[in-house]
Amino acid sequence: MTGEYCAACGQETQLKLPTARAFLREAAGRYVSLDGRLWRTLVALLFRPGFLTREYLEGRRRRYIRPARLFLVLSLALFAAIRLFGSAPNFVDEALAGNTDAATGARPAANPAVKFERDDGGVTISMPAGVVDADPEWHLDLTGTNVPLAQELTKPFERFNQLGRQEKSEQVFLGAVRYGPYAMFVLLPSFALLQTIAYLGRGRRYPGRPSRYAEHLVFAAHLHAFLFLAAVLALAIPLAWARGALGVWCVLYGLRATKVVYRGGWTGLFVRGVFVGTTYFMLFALVVAVLLLFAVLVR
Repeated sequence: MTGEYCAACGQETQLKLPTARAFLREAAGRYVSLDGRLWRTLVALLFRPGFLTREYLEGRRRRYIRPARLFLVLSLALFAAIRLFGSAPNFVDEALAGNTDAATGARPAANPAVKFERDDGGVTISMPAGVVDADPEWHLDLTGTNVPLAQELTKPFERFNQLGRQEKSEQVFLGAVRYGPYAMFVLLPSFALLQTIAYLGRGRRYPGRPSRYAEHLVFAAHLHAFLFLAAVLALAIPLAWARGALGVWCVLYGLRATKVVYRGGWTGLFVRGVFVGTTYFMLFALVVAVLLLFAVLVR
C-alpha cells in the first residue's frame, strides 16, 4: 500500500490498534459532537416539521441520520424512558382510566374495533376476538371468543388470576414495555399505507408530492420519530404546562409536516387527515389492547 488510505475501499493503511481515548472518540464523536449528525437531526426533527423528509426525498441525506435508524433509536429510547420514569403500581387502572370517560366511566363509541366499558363491577374489553371481563381485583375471564384454541388461552388467564394485584400490574407494565417496540413496527407501515391510500392519484398539480409507498414510509418514520421524541420529553419533564405545550405542538407539527411534504390546500389536507387519523386511531387502540392481553398471556 502507498499512501494513508486504500485506493479501492478507503480504509486506513495504518493498522495500529487505537488507544482507549481514540476508540471512544471514534465511536461517539461523529454522532455526539455538537456539530454531529445526531444533534443536527434532533434539532431539525423537533423544530422543523417536514424538513427531514423533504431533505431525504430530494437527495440531501449525508448530514442527517437516516429515517429507519432514527425511528428505531427513538422508539427504543421511548420505551426506555417509560421504564425509567413510569411505574408499575396501578398501571392497569391508569391505562384504563385514560380510555374511559371521566363522567360516565364508559368508552366513547368512536371506535368499533375495541371498546372499554367500566362500572363498579370492573372492566369489560370487547374486541373482534371476544370479550375480556375483569372484576375490581383484575381476575380476567375470556368469554364469547371465536379465537381458535380458546381453551388454551384460559390457562394463562388462570395463572394471571392467581397473582396479587401488585404482581398483576407489574406483569402488564413490564410486558407492555418489553413488547411495545414490536407494536411500533406494525403501526409504522400501516400509517404509510393509509397515507398512500389518502394521496392516491398522479399528483399532476404537485409534482413533488410523494406517490410511492417508500416515500410515504419515510414521512411516517420521521413523524413517528418526532412523536417518540416528544413523548420522551413529556416523561422527563415533570411540569404540567410544559407537557401541555408539547401536546399542542404535536398537533400543529403533524399538520405543518404534512403541508410541507405533501403540499396542496388546507381543505384537502384536513379531509385526508381526518381519514388517516380516525383509521389509525382505531388500529392503534386495537394494537394496544392486543399488547396488554399479550403481556398477560406471555410471562
